[in-house]
Amino acid sequence: MTAALAAGLVAMAARFSTRQLPAAGNIAEQADRLRHRVAGLADQDATAYQAVLDAFALPRDAAGRRERIRDTLHGAALVPLEIAEVAAQAGQLATGVAAGGNPNLRGDAVTAAYLAEASARSAAALVDINVRLGGLPADLSQRAARAAASAHTAATRAADQRAGER
Repeated sequence: MTAALAAGLVAMAARFSTRQLPAAGNIAEQADRLRHRVAGLADQDATAYQAVLDAFALPRDAAGRRERIRDTLHGAALVPLEIAEVAAQAGQLATGVAAGGNPNLRGDAVTAAYLAEASARSAAALVDINVRLGGLPADLSQRAARAAASAHTAATRAADQRAGER
């Protein structure tokens, strides 16, 4: 939900930046698409987590228990991975609005970038946990780490834009 809030702030700030930022309408539409996508992922994440709990609740001697746990952990890693990637995209959009948007809303754009970073980093941590627990491919964690790094870069750039106006 934090990534959805970030995307929502980007969309709002972009909508009030049409005079300053020619691409503001497009940015707002992109941010809205991200917000809707990531809001739906919150429910998918809850479902994936419940599947993991159900797999761990199977009797220890149940046939296929280990494979089911691994499969559910894989599914539980994919959802936060997508959240991290969407959050990074929202952060990039926030940077553009902070740089060229309505100066009265730069603080909102910076806040959106910070929220996007927090969301991406948190989601990446969840991916790492599921990868370790399930002995899953390391590339899942690497993708999540790249998304978190991208969101961090975006937040830093957005904050630098804010500092540059003082």
